[in-house]
Amino acid sequence: MNLVTVCEYASLTTHPVKAPSLALAQVTSSAFDHLCALSEQLRRGGASLVQIDGRTRLRLDSYVGVIQTPCGTTVEILPKHTEETGERDKQVSRALLRRLIQSMFDMKAREVGVASLETFDAPLTEWVMARFLAELDHIVQRGLRFNYQRVEEEQPFLRGQLNVMAQLRQPPGREHRFQIRHDVFTPDRAENRLLRSTLNLVCKQTTSADNWRLAHELSVRLAELPESRDIQSDFKDWGTDRLMAHYQAVRPWCEIILLKRMPMALQGQTKGLSLLFPMERLFEQHVAACMRRMLDARCSIRTPAASNFLCRHEEELMFRLEPDIFIELGGAAWLLDAKWKLLDEADRQHKFGLSQADFYQLYAYGQKYLAGRGDMALIYPRSARFARAMSPFHFSPELRLHVLPFDLDADVLIGEAALALPRRGRLAA
Repeated sequence: MNLVTVCEYASLTTHPVKAPSLALAQVTSSAFDHLCALSEQLRRGGASLVQIDGRTRLRLDSYVGVIQTPCGTTVEILPKHTEETGERDKQVSRALLRRLIQSMFDMKAREVGVASLETFDAPLTEWVMARFLAELDHIVQRGLRFNYQRVEEEQPFLRGQLNVMAQLRQPPGREHRFQIRHDVFTPDRAENRLLRSTLNLVCKQTTSADNWRLAHELSVRLAELPESRDIQSDFKDWGTDRLMAHYQAVRPWCEIILLKRMPMALQGQTKGLSLLFPMERLFEQHVAACMRRMLDARCSIRTPAASNFLCRHEEELMFRLEPDIFIELGGAAWLLDAKWKLLDEADRQHKFGLSQADFYQLYAYGQKYLAGRGDMALIYPRSARFARAMSPFHFSPELRLHVLPFDLDADVLIGEAALALPRRGRLAA
């Protein structure tokens, strides 16, 4: 398998590249054609995967993850959160992507700490399979859930309850056969069928020795489980009661592997598992998850908020306003919006890389959600060129906008004291 690792907005070409990096790499002609075809397919749905620059070169967009082509090439797309493109930065970016995906699904890593994340050298697909296998192994150790199923059958003996009406309808000469109904305590339930189907797919797809060993070990232990006959229906029947609590962590991995469309997938004749994640969305949800851990438990946090509209036309509300994070506590409110973009605090000539459209958007949010009074923040990833909070931007004496960096290494919002957010252990002002 040919593995090509690049970052967002990188260029891919069919020409030889003397020094491949995260910003530029070579792919085969068949992989190039496949990426172009996928981009066209996604463009019809409103998304953009690549920008085609001539017949032999293309530029990736802001999606991260992996794409496996029919020719066997795997393109791994990592977050671009630094200007560096060395081997160490590749490992850091890969570890960051895994943490962001875990935040998206609100999961706790049971066995993956910081050290192992930094040294885990495998494409994202193998990591997804490893996470599924780890969660499945945990379920097997805790014990599979069984339930009773009603069985109606014909037997030469009595068992359970005699089905009187069916017995009376027996044709002559079959009086010695009994129509019975009884309950069987079986693991054949929707959740276990989905686990079996996902495990079978992992057994076929994995190329990692560790994943292959664990997958086949679990396959032997779960040999009695049948496969899902209707995946969509079984996901709808997935139990959420207290007795199924230890199953909840494995469900997102089953959805990723089986459905190949969460949160975004590539459909078509692909070889292996292909997954793409919108980087903007990953960053937004990671910031929101960190804010939930940081803020006072009494805070009401909506991610996103969607209760206000920009205007009204003939009694119909139009243009919903949806800030990423809206925080309320008592009579106070704060509004935060996360943007995945690298700023340059020294480039005042180009307004530090800030977007005028983003400021218009935040101004509208401030009027509708804060009634024109209070503090808002635009949050960008921390980088070498943007390492400290900027002085606030004033829409009016009462409405302020702060531009703050978010440290993805420490999961800390820098300069948040200016917002006077109600942190845990601290009373709101």
